[in-house]
Amino acid sequence: MAKDAAVELEVDGRTVRVSSPDRVYFPARGETKLDLARYYLSVGDGIVRALRERPCMLHRFPSGVAGQKVHQKRVPNGAPPWLETVRVHFPRYGRYADELCVTELAHVLWAVQMSTVEFHPWNSRKSDTEKPDEWRIDLDPMPDCPFATVRRVAHVAHEVLDELGFLGWPKTSGGSGLHIYVRIEPRWGFAMVRRAALAFAREVERRAPDEVTTTWWRKDRDPAKLFVDYNQNARDHTIASAYSVRGVPEGTVSTPLRWDEIDDVDPRDCTIATVPARFAKLGDLHAGIDDTAYSLEPLLAWADRDGLAAESS
Repeated sequence: MAKDAAVELEVDGRTVRVSSPDRVYFPARGETKLDLARYYLSVGDGIVRALRERPCMLHRFPSGVAGQKVHQKRVPNGAPPWLETVRVHFPRYGRYADELCVTELAHVLWAVQMSTVEFHPWNSRKSDTEKPDEWRIDLDPMPDCPFATVRRVAHVAHEVLDELGFLGWPKTSGGSGLHIYVRIEPRWGFAMVRRAALAFAREVERRAPDEVTTTWWRKDRDPAKLFVDYNQNARDHTIASAYSVRGVPEGTVSTPLRWDEIDDVDPRDCTIATVPARFAKLGDLHAGIDDTAYSLEPLLAWADRDGLAAESS
């Protein structure tokens, strides 16, 4: 094969052409665009489960992660006829966009061909894009907050979830934090889900006041604390999905974890070079995430107790 000649990948009866397969995307170890495609093939069930039927923003890096990043909402003209999309409305601008809506692995590979590295899905699905079915707990450390604090706060969040009777599904962020996802009944709009998320964040802050902040403005936060970022549940806010690669030279991956791994995991060790073997050994640790959906009513009762408005910050 001539250098940079396109490669055709077969996936579930589809043929996806990958151009410039030898282009280096991750300079730390030299992984290429084709390596990225093969990574997503290796975690196929997991990435499709994480993205299934959700509007998805694509973070594209046409020349690799050392180059410019492009945030793309709209699927471009010329996409294959088997690609699925979902139309979403952006009322602030009075506009609509037909975003990628993954239902099969070939859709992910098409996005990689379009130079996508990161997948950022909505927390709602195409059946009703205005009613989230996923509550996202984002444990976001400030610049001077060590990962040991992230671990401790994750256990506090786990404790609160257990008391609520909710099952949380943790993962690395692919950066310096951790995410915990909870499936919820799609009965509430974004403002109310955010309100419930804020009530939960305030409860975690009450239990770990020396380590946690919910202060809204970044400039006002203690740089040694962890911010429980409830605003990731606001409309059109997205974060990297489970199994999404991050656009950094090391090719870190937002990786599902067991709760008993929290104290030992080093997120820097979860990369496109290591996660395929982990997935082959453990399978998708989020495989059961859709089995049970929970009511937000207990958290909304906390929000009432604390006097939190739907758009409180």
